[in-house]
Amino acid sequence: MSGSMLYAALLVAQAMTALAMALASWRLLRGPRAHDRVLALDTMYVNAMLLLLIFGMREASTFYFEAALVIGMLGFVSTAALAKFLLRGEVIE
Repeated sequence: MSGSMLYAALLVAQAMTALAMALASWRLLRGPRAHDRVLALDTMYVNAMLLLLIFGMREASTFYFEAALVIGMLGFVSTAALAKFLLRGEVIE
């Protein structure tokens, strides 16, 4: 695979991931219930992580991979906390 073809494929992947993030933010603002908003927030952190990974592949830098790992861990914890809050009404018992 040539370098320019790989660069174009990564650019298209980044554009599609940004579009998915925009649609998730629309759902975050417009969601009829809190469950929809939590799901949109979960989708947004996964898309942000993927955007960083694609940008790291384009730039050939390991810094972006480490930042994506941190976003993934923080996103998981925040999703679990929001789900617990929606179920019980409190996070810390």
